[in-house]
Amino acid sequence: MSALASLYPQPLWQWFAQICAIPHPSKHEQALSQHIQAWARDKGLSVLEDKVGNLIIKKPATAGFENRKTVVIQAHLDMVPQKNSDKVHDFTKDPIEAYVDGDWVTANGTTLGADNGIGMASALAILGSSEIKHGPLEVLLTIDEEAGMTGAFGVEPGMLEAEILINTDSEQEGEIYMGCAGGVDAEFSVAAQWQAPSDGVTAFTLSLTGLKGGHSGVNIHLGRGNANKLLARFLADNATALQLAVAAFNGGSLRNAIPREASVILTVPAVKLAQLQQQVAEFEALLKLELAAVEPALKLSLSETTLPAQVLSANAQSTLVNLLNVCPNGVMRMSDEIAGVTETSLNMGVISTNANSIQVLCLIRSLIDSGREQIESMLSSLAQLAGAEVKFSGAYPGWKPNPDSPVMAIVNQTYRDIYQKEPVVMVIHAGLECGLFKKPYPEMDMVSIGPTIRFPHGPDEMVNIKTVGQYWELLLAVLERIPQRG
Repeated sequence: MSALASLYPQPLWQWFAQICAIPHPSKHEQALSQHIQAWARDKGLSVLEDKVGNLIIKKPATAGFENRKTVVIQAHLDMVPQKNSDKVHDFTKDPIEAYVDGDWVTANGTTLGADNGIGMASALAILGSSEIKHGPLEVLLTIDEEAGMTGAFGVEPGMLEAEILINTDSEQEGEIYMGCAGGVDAEFSVAAQWQAPSDGVTAFTLSLTGLKGGHSGVNIHLGRGNANKLLARFLADNATALQLAVAAFNGGSLRNAIPREASVILTVPAVKLAQLQQQVAEFEALLKLELAAVEPALKLSLSETTLPAQVLSANAQSTLVNLLNVCPNGVMRMSDEIAGVTETSLNMGVISTNANSIQVLCLIRSLIDSGREQIESMLSSLAQLAGAEVKFSGAYPGWKPNPDSPVMAIVNQTYRDIYQKEPVVMVIHAGLECGLFKKPYPEMDMVSIGPTIRFPHGPDEMVNIKTVGQYWELLLAVLERIPQRG
């Protein structure tokens, strides 16, 4: 952590080191929130924790900037808790082991939390400075962004005075975001009918590991393997011929992360074991050929395990395997308006086996409501055909682009002046909270910026050190250029 605290800009990195030291996965942000509140009150700043747990911290303008428009800098308190299977780490108790690796900061076997810890650190560093020039300032730190946007849903009218919001949750230096996708959770439920295993069978765990995973919005177009879909494909191709019986299927851990790992507990007749081993080896070789460019560390393994007390009935297994195999996943449509940007996507994020059912949790994203609604309709039809149930929940709106945004124009011009090159104005295929803020604050002018973060939502997450400095310089320069109130 001492190495982090010495990086440029020091105030930001010192705060990020503190953030890494305090566990703050989604649903467990209270310790970090209390630390920030105590620090802010000690600084004499106005602090409010709203009824859902969001923090609003207010700081007066510096001398000579009192008549500028009020700005709110916004970030989220929580981080995605993802780790490699061989990493021993409790995200509710253990600090993030961040370290410098060449031009990047990354973590030891876990997500880093640069999403959105760098943005949060920048806001807190500005609050703590007596030298940075700015008008009246508010900092909004929301809870639970990564697991349902509970905090953003809870922001109420009248809590903020700002006319301008700068969201810090973007992940590419040199890009200015003026819009984002909306989304909705889709959860299938397949009834679990159980029976005793057949005589003369042996139990095995079939595991798929080593995939890159990543953010289900930012990385969905890269063609990475989805561990849930790939294991479902194996079962669809081999379960009948090899007389496999499934006792459990579990994969992924977050609906908004591409699943890196999945496993199936199954039984196989002794006479089919050699054939199963051969099919596993051939399937692994096939996947390594198909996904050579994007998943070089892919591994499919078969290990003997204790015989389960029960396995799925033939009908329940057929329903599950066929539903998983046919369910759409990945990019559904690219945008016609914005080159290279995904319009609509679906991520089969989590599969979990319970006593009475197998749950399949997906996340639909789309830049347009009709795109999201089309996928909802497709999944409803799939559930009907399969004899399963599907429920939709947690829908959140997209952030409609405003090409005439005054603050976007300021950020755009400021970037050109500092770096003597054109930034890229973008819409992101991910769920920023700006769309939800538009409901209580429809007139608020918004923009989103950030440093370059690679592989968010996965244990390979890293943030580029140089771009953190560039993001910081841009943010401070924009604050100086905020116009006076009309």
